Amino acid sequence: MVAFAAISLAGSFVAFSQQADSSGQQSGAFYWVNFHSAKDQSIVTWVVRSLAVEDWTTIREIGVMYDSALVVTTNRATPQSLPDTDLFDVWNVSLTNHMVTPVLKGVNLRWLAMLRLFAGAPMEPAVLYDNCRQCAANTYFTTFHYDVVTRRWEARWLNGGEGVAVWNTNHPAGMEWTQVYAVTTGGNGIAQLLTWNHFDFGTGRPPEDSMFRYDVDPFSGLDRTAIVSGKQVDATKVALCNAQDAVSELARGQDSNLCREVLHKPLPFSKPLRGVPARRTAPPHTAVPPNDKAAPKH
Repeated sequence: MVAFAAISLAGSFVAFSQQADSSGQQSGAFYWVNFHSAKDQSIVTWVVRSLAVEDWTTIREIGVMYDSALVVTTNRATPQSLPDTDLFDVWNVSLTNHMVTPVLKGVNLRWLAMLRLFAGAPMEPAVLYDNCRQCAANTYFTTFHYDVVTRRWEARWLNGGEGVAVWNTNHPAGMEWTQVYAVTTGGNGIAQLLTWNHFDFGTGRPPEDSMFRYDVDPFSGLDRTAIVSGKQVDATKVALCNAQDAVSELARGQDSNLCREVLHKPLPFSKPLRGVPARRTAPPHTAVPPNDKAAPKH
């Protein structure tokens, strides 16, 4: 019986190797597995066996690149539960040794775009997802990439197991919290995420801003997170509120009063046309630097 199982497993691996040749996997091209295709069945079988001991209800997606699969499973509370209440898990499944590594978990996973994060790099699938249902949920953004060093799929910009928080619905009382974000391509096709959180505490305390840029170092391929400050602030506000090169469905907050103020505010370096008297305008508002407290988390 053991010998038969070993022969069966060896046969599955041979079938998988043949599948790799026919699908272009050896060239490193990313592709989604077709569950109805006969040539992809060896990969489906391999993934199912690898995840046999994990907790899941269905396999939603399998993406393949080189020798690893990016797998999305869902977990349904009961057979009668509605699909939109499912939890999801993202896994890395090795296609050489059955090793399984958890990558991400949450609810309401939305696949939105394939992004290039530095020149010459493969496109990466980008997603939005939430951390809970029937609650004041946070919405997070990340992309998945194959790490050539670890030879597995990983999620970018993780902090505490979550991607970048781009939207929060749980706002403390006594404060107006405005959020703006956009994934932009900067005209060169290289994507980056920009976020702006503006906290207005009312009278007696100046507002505070928290602005970040999330991208990838073009030399190392490692994730980067940078605070936007100094001379970059005004240009970043305009880029966020204009969102002219924003990726579809990966921008929000541009209709806020905050953005309306930014886009209608006269540029400080604008000059009147020759021969036309300058119009007197109130000086542009200068934001008061936040105190030395830690900036609120976004």
